[in-house]
Amino acid sequence: MSALGPQVPPHEPLHRSMSVTTRITLLCVGVALVAAVLASAATARALVAAERATAPVTIRQAVQDLRTGNAKLARAAQTVESRPIVVQSLLLSMGVGVAVGAAAGGSLARVLTRPLRRTTETARAMGAGRRDLRVPIEGPPEIADVAVSVNELADALQHSEDRQRRFLLSVSHELRTPLTAVRGFAESIADGVVTGADAGQAGRVILAESQRLEGLVRDLLDLARLGADDFRLDLDVVDLDALLGHAETVWRTRAAERGVELRVERPGQAIVLRTDPARLRQVIDGLAENALRLTPRGAPVVLALRAPTTTDLAGTRAVLQVRDGGPGLAVDDYAVAFEPGVLGERYRDDRPGGVGIGLSLVHGLVQRLGGAITAGPAPEGGAAFTVFLADAP
Repeated sequence: MSALGPQVPPHEPLHRSMSVTTRITLLCVGVALVAAVLASAATARALVAAERATAPVTIRQAVQDLRTGNAKLARAAQTVESRPIVVQSLLLSMGVGVAVGAAAGGSLARVLTRPLRRTTETARAMGAGRRDLRVPIEGPPEIADVAVSVNELADALQHSEDRQRRFLLSVSHELRTPLTAVRGFAESIADGVVTGADAGQAGRVILAESQRLEGLVRDLLDLARLGADDFRLDLDVVDLDALLGHAETVWRTRAAERGVELRVERPGQAIVLRTDPARLRQVIDGLAENALRLTPRGAPVVLALRAPTTTDLAGTRAVLQVRDGGPGLAVDDYAVAFEPGVLGERYRDDRPGGVGIGLSLVHGLVQRLGGAITAGPAPEGGAAFTVFLADAP
């Protein structure tokens, strides 16, 4: 139960109340009928009263008029005398109708605007930072739908802010580790504690940690710029087989340094695609770095490129895949693998390095290049990331 009242499931059909249109129509018809009945009753009553009051006079006057030869003049005078009574009855019925309509309209306005006022108050509180408020689902379906939409928006905002908060905590934790190393070794050198050959080793540690910081900041900036209009793509016609060959040269050396076996599956033919080669290489490097970081010594990392098949996504021009023999992910984690910070938060204490922004950046780059990416288990025992490439828009 929320602070403002009970809720119903967000997508529960609201068939228990009539629509606003139906209510207003029925109310207007009822007001019109009441006003007409009152007006007719008042008019009829006035006419009957007038007839009763004038009937004896009319007979005597008719006899007198017949005697004097002024019958038409007498009837006209009688009509003129009864007209004010009819006008008064009509004015009375109109006044009653206006009063009834005003009372009914005021009541209707209060009934309809009460849930809207509550929705407005909740929306303003949400704008001020409250995320624990929800709007009670009440009133006609159209107004209840507004409350449902506001509640869904509040849930989405709360979920998004919670995820951003966890992401910032992960980034802060990841930044703190290299900063601590840089500061510690720098203080040791400055204080003269570390000298000679040890100073060179300390300098190399500082350099490595600063490069790590630089990479993390660069990824954060790229991730923030992905949705901006000024994110440029330098499109060109690219031979993907040649691009993968260049990446193989770099990552074979790095894999050998970590004792990991690098396997490359190339299509044996040129696969040409219109894309941004630098951004596509960034995708390959991001996936390869993620795989290499998690793969133990002696296990494989696979870079694979193939032509599309009929089972691939429509519009696919090539399929790039990076697989590893690492620990992989839990089944439920594949669905959230590309959300910023989620994997970094879940595996912070179990796996080395990373805050989960690398995969988020890769996901955003692939989308900007007009492709799609999926995550799943690999036959090598770890995780497999499959990129479906298309011509960049």
